[in-house]
Amino acid sequence: MIEGINAASVTAWLIEQVPHVAPPIEFTLLAGGHSNLTYSCQDASGRVVVLRRPPLGHVLESAHDMGREHKIISALGKSPVPVPKTWGLCRETEVNDAPFFVMDYVAGDVLHNSGIGAELPTPDRRDLGLHVVDILCNLHNLDIEAVGLGDLG
Repeated sequence: MIEGINAASVTAWLIEQVPHVAPPIEFTLLAGGHSNLTYSCQDASGRVVVLRRPPLGHVLESAHDMGREHKIISALGKSPVPVPKTWGLCRETEVNDAPFFVMDYVAGDVLHNSGIGAELPTPDRRDLGLHVVDILCNLHNLDIEAVGLGDLG
């Protein structure tokens, strides 16, 4: 058992929502987040998806809104901004004790602090920086109405 996940009911939900999921599912809390919790969900075939849910304990509605996070990532999936594919949002607390959503796992390194980036070779840091600028340009050039995010406050 892993804290924050009702393994039996979340597994049943995943089987209904994510094509080709092969139980059993192994849930692992991924380290490094600052608020919402992120879990790796690996099935019997080795496929991994990611589950995001609010933190355990006190939750700020606006800061931990899984529906909003799911909506934004799903909408950006139709744009040139790179985001993982989302598979579904579950608001039913009978499935888990809190709302959650599931998306594809994207392999890669997470730069949790500037020290990690500083350890990269200079050409890699430069390429990474230019890539970030390109993504930010794509994000700022989005027509938020066209991607379905015009109603966000």
